[in-house]
Amino acid sequence: MFIETPKAVIAKNTEDTFNFLNDLPNFRLLMPENIDKFEVLNENRFLFALKGMPEIVLEKKEQTPFSQIILGAASEKLPFTLTADIIEIDANSSEVVLSFKGEFNAMMAMMIKKPITNFINTLSTNLAKV
Repeated sequence: MFIETPKAVIAKNTEDTFNFLNDLPNFRLLMPENIDKFEVLNENRFLFALKGMPEIVLEKKEQTPFSQIILGAASEKLPFTLTADIIEIDANSSEVVLSFKGEFNAMMAMMIKKPITNFINTLSTNLAKV
């Protein structure tokens, strides 16, 4: 399953945008209003839960300075990645495209596609506000 957000324009250059996303406590600012729990576990991992959903632990998997950060599920039960691609517009602004990629059976994919789409769209919308 692959889901991608529309481009979010950020009023920060690529370095500042990358540094913002690379600092995991900042993800708290991007979370939906129905966040039930958010906890930074260490510099590479954080846990969050939305109301009525199980807790998910995300960890940094890969990064390319100023252009890409890949977070992935810390659990093998639900293998997926959340990628932020950062594109320079000019010296003071950048675009970010978030994409979700996961391997799920058809039934699971059908159940989670809409909530995941809503979740990453909220992250993208909130990122444009910071």
